[in-house]
Amino acid sequence: MSRSVVVEAPGTHRIVPHEPTPPGAGEALVRVHAVGICGSDREVYQGNRPEGYVRYPLTPGHEWSGTVEAVGPGAPESLVGRKVAGEGFRNCQVCDRCHAGETTLCTAGYEETGFTQPGAMAATLTLPARLLHVLPDDADLTAAAPLEPAACVAAAALKADAQPGERVAVVGAGTLGMFAVQFLAANSPAELLTVDTRPERAVLARKFGATDFRTPDRELPGDFDVVIETAGSADSALTAASLLRRGGRLVLTGLPASGAAGLDPTGLVVRQLEVRTVFGAPPAAWAHAVRVFGAGLLDPLPLVTHELPLDQFPHAIELVGSGDPKVGKVLLLP
Repeated sequence: MSRSVVVEAPGTHRIVPHEPTPPGAGEALVRVHAVGICGSDREVYQGNRPEGYVRYPLTPGHEWSGTVEAVGPGAPESLVGRKVAGEGFRNCQVCDRCHAGETTLCTAGYEETGFTQPGAMAATLTLPARLLHVLPDDADLTAAAPLEPAACVAAAALKADAQPGERVAVVGAGTLGMFAVQFLAANSPAELLTVDTRPERAVLARKFGATDFRTPDRELPGDFDVVIETAGSADSALTAASLLRRGGRLVLTGLPASGAAGLDPTGLVVRQLEVRTVFGAPPAAWAHAVRVFGAGLLDPLPLVTHELPLDQFPHAIELVGSGDPKVGKVLLLP
């Protein structure tokens, strides 16, 4: 019997029978293969997500992969049978930010799969077909499940605009950081440093292309052209900025606690640092991530450490928040 996870309210969930939602005009019905869990899903379950960014009761799941089973009127029939992943932001398509391709900045308000709209912790997911990104026919759907966080990092990589031969660094060696290492490695840097508090992450970072790995308590150089920060703390933002040469480029993707002390504006101005930020992934970043994945330059599979059935949702949430260095990307298999 098909099932889905429903979080009724913070700390309360049920595994319930699942009935597919027939696709309406412009929609597609996807058979979910795997769905990833990240810290924001833990926030949903614990009730820590900011007001307006979650709506209960809810089926979570915003990073996923699957196969199109059916499409509604107006959606391309050629999608049926194709392997896909999909964007989460339900943008309006008509505001000025959407027309500029910045769909994560849609002015019509926040709506996202797995947070305010039904997510992929279910046997099937119905969503607008325009949000789908078609994967190669031979794509490994387990490897493709974390393409949503990869797309967020792709947005950071595009904003960083690292050129071949530049000296680049990544602060944070979690899932986002390891994706950042792979994207930057694909641009043939002269040097690629990874900084993280967990020395055991060095082996995987080097596997993905890092030329050096250091913990923040060691002496760090300060002459990098580009730094992408993924750890999500005020300290990591400060560390990232300290790595840059004068006039260097910093991209922040992590979300520290609200009100955390952060970067010194005087230092940013005097050193003329270029600072950019990323929240979510617009279509161009998704297309970039899927292209790099399809070319074999992005390998999410080594990041996956746990594959669990849907009814182990509470255990999966515990794993994500355990702090165990052996826990990487956790997937549920509907």
